[in-house]
Amino acid sequence: MGLLDKIKNGLTKTREQILTRIEWIFQGKPIDEDAFEELEEALILADTGIETSQLLMERLKERWKRGHIKTTEDIKTCMAEELEKILKPVEVPLDVNSIKPFVILTLGVNGVGKTTTIAKMAKIFLDSGKTVLLGACDTFRAAAIEQLEVWAKRLNIDIIKHKEGSDPAAVAYDAIKASVARGIDVVILDTAGRLHTKTNLMEEMKKIKRVISKEIHNAPHETLLVVDATNGQNAIVQAKTFNDALGVTGIVITKLDGTAKGGFILPIAHILKLPIRYIGVGEKFDDLIPFTAGYFSRAMLEGN
Repeated sequence: MGLLDKIKNGLTKTREQILTRIEWIFQGKPIDEDAFEELEEALILADTGIETSQLLMERLKERWKRGHIKTTEDIKTCMAEELEKILKPVEVPLDVNSIKPFVILTLGVNGVGKTTTIAKMAKIFLDSGKTVLLGACDTFRAAAIEQLEVWAKRLNIDIIKHKEGSDPAAVAYDAIKASVARGIDVVILDTAGRLHTKTNLMEEMKKIKRVISKEIHNAPHETLLVVDATNGQNAIVQAKTFNDALGVTGIVITKLDGTAKGGFILPIAHILKLPIRYIGVGEKFDDLIPFTAGYFSRAMLEGN
């Protein structure tokens, strides 16, 4: 299955919701201002957000007034083009070739698929000929260390771990030291999604960042946030909170195949302007794929 087909497959629920509404709004009816209002409502239901939906409608109405939109197919084509314009600036692939070791600090609340995403990213780097080391810095969640260890064994890569409840920053420190000593290309650090102590989560993450930066200049080189597409607008709130506190440099969006809220990617691009590195469209290793604005836009609006 090609990349476009994978994304289309993953966005089935979102696409069906939007296309059903488009067909219902425009079938056999004249295209007028009221129709665009109904279309805006459909986008908001797909979690595109009010501000981004309004921007899209303004652009589509402008094209309609210029005579570019006369049929339902014109609506889909023009919408896909406008979606791509919004998404193109955040289509920024993750480049781990600039420095060695390249350090990725992975963030995200519990349940978003962070540990599985780390394993899938590690596989991508391994397949490109890189060496990878994992750091089990989520020492608070029961079985988090074991879960990451299982993936490390499956991928046949090294993992640095301490016992449950130990200092996450100490694990990060040891992982960085080990990566330098072993000549590792990429270090991926797993972190807690919440803490069972009174320590503030963001402060704990800041501490990890400080420890890393003292060992390697400008590290972490990527502060990567994993968000769950099924959370819709809540994922936007998470992204804003983490970004304000820690300066997120990239986003991975998981579980797009399980939701009709795939439109929430648009406000991430339009409002937060955070680079989207990968999207997850299934459970398999190769279902974590680089984000492509053109493919995503087409997958949201093209039928099978």
